[in-house]
Amino acid sequence: MSYLEYNVKHVPTGLRKVLYLNWPLLLLLTAVTCIGFLMLYSVAGGSFSPWAEPQIKRYALGTVLMLIIAIVPIWFWRSISGAAYLATILLLVLVEIMGSVGMGAQRWIDLGFMRLQPSELMKITLVMCLAAYYDWLPSKYTSRPFWVLLPVLLILLPTAMILRQPDLGTAILLLAGGAIVMFLAGVHWAYFTVVIGMAVGAVVGVFQSRGTSWQFLKDYQYRRIDTFLDPASDPLGAGYHITQSKIALGSGGWTGRGFMQGTQSRLNFLPEKHTDFIFTTLAEEFGFIGAASLLGLYALIIVFCIVSAVVNRDRFSSLLTLGIASAFFLFFSVNMSMVMGLAPVVGVPLPMVSYGGSAMIVLLVAFGLIQSAHIHRPR
Repeated sequence: MSYLEYNVKHVPTGLRKVLYLNWPLLLLLTAVTCIGFLMLYSVAGGSFSPWAEPQIKRYALGTVLMLIIAIVPIWFWRSISGAAYLATILLLVLVEIMGSVGMGAQRWIDLGFMRLQPSELMKITLVMCLAAYYDWLPSKYTSRPFWVLLPVLLILLPTAMILRQPDLGTAILLLAGGAIVMFLAGVHWAYFTVVIGMAVGAVVGVFQSRGTSWQFLKDYQYRRIDTFLDPASDPLGAGYHITQSKIALGSGGWTGRGFMQGTQSRLNFLPEKHTDFIFTTLAEEFGFIGAASLLGLYALIIVFCIVSAVVNRDRFSSLLTLGIASAFFLFFSVNMSMVMGLAPVVGVPLPMVSYGGSAMIVLLVAFGLIQSAHIHRPR
């Protein structure tokens, strides 16, 4: 036993858990969040209100929650995974009954001090539930049809409820995130081949249903698809967002226009500049170097999560860590693809950077679970 290991073992349990935190991961999250504060300060014209100040308070609250969750043994979170999933389903039901409406969608529950978006919470509780399920299920049953059906239903139920809000972006992320956990758990690739074939059929059906009484998507969602395929067809209407986003991205060049010098955001040409399109503000002000630096920080977060999962011999902890890391990857990759015109605009915020209480706190809670898995791994 080394001198350091000997001394750590004689530290009180609570403090020892803090020492065992994945500190590089925590520092990376803090760095990304500070970039978010900086950009929210910029888009507000050099003011901490109305966006940066409440975001800082939410980060402080979320960090406290993350540390509390981290020091709680991982077996506790495994034991309540099913209950957490059911509680989130009930919250989605409450959204349907008494949810707040914003921008034509009913997605939030007003708590007074903030608006909670249960669909954000479902991204995490679904991963918890699936990880607990595959931890309980013997490996030999993983790919048997009956045992594949239950997790599929666990994924489809909240997806259908979120589509009703409507929130196509979150629904797609739920489907993709759930499928990734199933794949990581060892479900046979043939099932995914069938699902991909069905997805292609669904896409054809979506286009065929347009203009009928049974069309699958809302009219504004079809307009988003049209905009993605040909933004120039309506540059002042449906294509306005993505056109202005591309102008901002291109005008940044290699090093950017400078902090608070972005014309697209400062002159309000860029829509939703503090939420969905905040990445374009960053690219305009700090250029390719700034955008690539943020992408590098995101990549390092994923790498540290993967390393933590690989060295963890507990199946639930590994699946939970990889599932949350995969969901995190989907969040920033979809947002960046969206604002660059590589994917339709589906309203997915940039994690830890875009303004938003629910998304910020839920992500920090999720990383608290990853820290708990890291701290309490078999040693």
